[in-house]
Amino acid sequence: MKTGGQLVVEALEAQGVRRVFGVPGESYLAVLDALHDSPIEMVVARHEGGAAMMAEAQAKLTGRPGVCLVTRGPGATNAASGIHVAQQDETPLVVLVGQIERGMRGRDAFQEVDYGKLFGGMCKWVAEIDSADRVPEMISRAFHTAMAGRPGPVVLALPEDTLTETANVAIAPRAEPVECAPTPAQLASFGALLAKAERPLLVVGGSRWTAESVAALQGFAEKLSLPVAVTFRRQMLFDHCHPLYAGDIGLGINPKLTALVRDSDLLILLGDRFSEVPSQSYDLLGIPDPGKAIVHIHPGAEEIGRVYRPSLGMVATPAAFLDAVAELSLSAKPDWKARAEAAHAAYEAWSTPPDSIPGDVQMGRIMAWLEDRLEHDAIFTNGAGNYATWIHRFHRFRRFGTQAAPVCGSMGYGLPAAIAAKLQHRTRDVLCFAGDGCFQMTGLEFGTAVQEGAAVIVLVVDNGMYGTIRMHQEREYPGRVSGTRLQNPDFAAFARAYGGHGETVETTDQFAPAFERARASGLPAIIHIKLDPEALTPTRTLSEIRAAGKGK
Repeated sequence: MKTGGQLVVEALEAQGVRRVFGVPGESYLAVLDALHDSPIEMVVARHEGGAAMMAEAQAKLTGRPGVCLVTRGPGATNAASGIHVAQQDETPLVVLVGQIERGMRGRDAFQEVDYGKLFGGMCKWVAEIDSADRVPEMISRAFHTAMAGRPGPVVLALPEDTLTETANVAIAPRAEPVECAPTPAQLASFGALLAKAERPLLVVGGSRWTAESVAALQGFAEKLSLPVAVTFRRQMLFDHCHPLYAGDIGLGINPKLTALVRDSDLLILLGDRFSEVPSQSYDLLGIPDPGKAIVHIHPGAEEIGRVYRPSLGMVATPAAFLDAVAELSLSAKPDWKARAEAAHAAYEAWSTPPDSIPGDVQMGRIMAWLEDRLEHDAIFTNGAGNYATWIHRFHRFRRFGTQAAPVCGSMGYGLPAAIAAKLQHRTRDVLCFAGDGCFQMTGLEFGTAVQEGAAVIVLVVDNGMYGTIRMHQEREYPGRVSGTRLQNPDFAAFARAYGGHGETVETTDQFAPAFERARASGLPAIIHIKLDPEALTPTRTLSEIRAAGKGK
């Protein structure tokens, strides 16, 4: 006979879970006690939102569901930010939430929450384990559900008395994601559409990718000389230095890439939904008739035709699709290679860092220095803000498994994601880019990094404001600054106060030695980069944006 808490932990072990992230609570003490005797590592976060983001980032980098443990009521609501990331980013996540005792339900007991109503619109499945003998069944279903079709979050509530109840029941085996593949008829239709096309474009994104499927993607593109674009914050899916890479379809898109999408007569959407950001606020394609031939391949049947009516839809994972088309007799047309090479040249010109921006810190030179110094397996993480443009536009991703960034645009994501990445890959460089506003959303997780020995390097790009909102504010209400100023601490001193390494950079030349000292310290580090507020974006100053707003 084992307690429900022991059964939960044994079920997690059976799923191959090596690490869970959470904040402790009295509602699931029996699980914490069972973890004491388990090889599973418990990473203690400072806030449940940070814990959920760590778990989500680990899932992004491994393909297996991340696991987050939180207590009832405010613990669960705090985790909502990370759950939302998993939902929009199509990431498998299992959140285990402590719950009140079963006999107290419906009385508005202390910290009671109806999790079905709270998370029902955000999760693939929300349930409560009502008896200890159902723990193996429910944990197994949670992992299956999180990984199936379009991956996403699952929430399981664990009543306190269920966790202390005993049962004699077998643990379910490890869950594996169900594959779905194109039919022969669909493959024949795909070949016919490709043969008819004159200007095809391959756009890749979404989740359910592996290193093997990324390699197969490159081979498929090379076979047909297809230009390849990636969607917002899915840049690790294609080598940026490959001659077929055309750029990322995201915020601040290269106008020449926009033209390439519009000019294409066959759009192959592989793995991605092509939602608001890549579609440029649903402007690139018509709805529901996209105005051109589209082949949409996605593992979630509900996504095919949800917004755009495709010429051909296939419910398939990227790997299954690429395995299937590898067997087809397909060939490139004579001018496809030159078209792809022109698209890559346009990307290279667009991704060259600027020589000069206002102020004594030149982020373009810093990015160029990092490109020269870092190995191709370095992992980059970030949250949301104008500062992220320095990564997305000017860093050249070379390998799969080197990016953890929120497609949903969640501020505060970078630091928790970096911690998860470093714990997963101890020997690799992990860089977190964060704005001053973004960092302070989850900055207390730096304490988690110190406690866990996760030697991340955080670049806090400080311009004393919520820069993205200020940019929109100056454009729409020029000169009327309201609610966007920030008075910030000494971030380097903040790092040292936690027992980490801190550096301050006020000129470009200070960055390289500061970075090397941070790296050599072996400690979690913050490099506080003081950026001139005028340098609001890599290409436009605050004054220019304000002047343009006044001229509207």
